[in-house]
Amino acid sequence: MPILFDPLSYVIVSAGIFAGALVSGLMGFAFSAVAGAVLLHVLPPTEAVPLMMLCSIATQSVSLFALRRSVQWRGSAWLIAGGAVGLVPSLYLLYHVDASVFRIGFGAFLVAYAAWMLLRPKRGLLRQSAGPLRAVLVGLGGGLVGGLTAMPGAVPTIWCDLRGLPKEQQRGLVQPYIAVMQVFALALMLARNTLSTQALLNVTLTLPALAAGAILGIVMFRRVSDTSFRSITLGVLAIAGILLVV
Repeated sequence: MPILFDPLSYVIVSAGIFAGALVSGLMGFAFSAVAGAVLLHVLPPTEAVPLMMLCSIATQSVSLFALRRSVQWRGSAWLIAGGAVGLVPSLYLLYHVDASVFRIGFGAFLVAYAAWMLLRPKRGLLRQSAGPLRAVLVGLGGGLVGGLTAMPGAVPTIWCDLRGLPKEQQRGLVQPYIAVMQVFALALMLARNTLSTQALLNVTLTLPALAAGAILGIVMFRRVSDTSFRSITLGVLAIAGILLVV
């Protein structure tokens, strides 16, 4: 039944979309981790997953436009190249193996990493790791993880944090990568299945919540300091890890 005809479901779905868009607008990633924690309890996976993918792509598009002066397409090219290679086998594994063990393991890693880094005042542990080969390997890791967890930006975000990059440079590198990975993943999934009209209708119905969350998130991003942004990033990684485990 369309969520429009069930007021309670519509409010819950809109709240989940708003929360995911807010976090994505602020941090540049984790839309599916936040929104999925709500949507998967209201909608069947066949409707929730396409809805999350389409909404996530929409928030990435808004962020790319709003932050277009900071976007580093040339710097992101190596990340994107590696991610495209890693995404194909990960989507194959998604359909042929039980990915729950991997999600739990990766979720536990995110929680442990975030807790460790929050307790360490030192930043920039990998200031020299900025070569093309390293970027390709990081992108590859993000693609492999993204296909199985819907979080392709987690690995590049950790890489940027370890390098001690300021928030504008981090978003400028990671934002294009996430956007391209999500469009590529959607294209691969569409090659296997047709996108239902119900998913498109749900996206249309939740556009107000999506737009409000994304815009508010971007406004918050522009106002937070680099130190606060790093703390929030690590906090979001920890929360995303917990959501993958539970």
